[in-house]
Amino acid sequence: MTAIAGEGPVVTRLGSGGPWEARYGYCRVVRAGSLAITAGCTSTVDGRVVHVGDPAAQTVQALRIGLDALAEVGAGPGDVVRTRMYVTDRSHADEVGRAHNAVFGAVRPVATMVVVAGLIDPEHLVEVELEAWLG
Repeated sequence: MTAIAGEGPVVTRLGSGGPWEARYGYCRVVRAGSLAITAGCTSTVDGRVVHVGDPAAQTVQALRIGLDALAEVGAGPGDVVRTRMYVTDRSHADEVGRAHNAVFGAVRPVATMVVVAGLIDPEHLVEVELEAWLG
């Protein structure tokens, strides 16, 4: 992760160097006091979509990327209090939900799953956001 200047010592902003961050002006993860939030995470690794056509594997990869980002600011899976999942096809909901359960079944954060018309890359089937509380 790469540190990005914030508004003072209370806010930490880290970028992953992903292909869209600099272009669109955002960070992978921001920690503001006790709250840590990730940007949308997909199954993009080294600029390439991995697990093309597999919504469950894309979910696991996206969650791993989000959890790795949260770890960079001191948050672990047990600190996650909210997740959001965006899926491009309603038929993927059960696979995505089961993959989410495999990671967060013991934690049980609040969660939202929304069907969307599409994501930034047509090979993306799912995008996730994570929020953690370190209070």
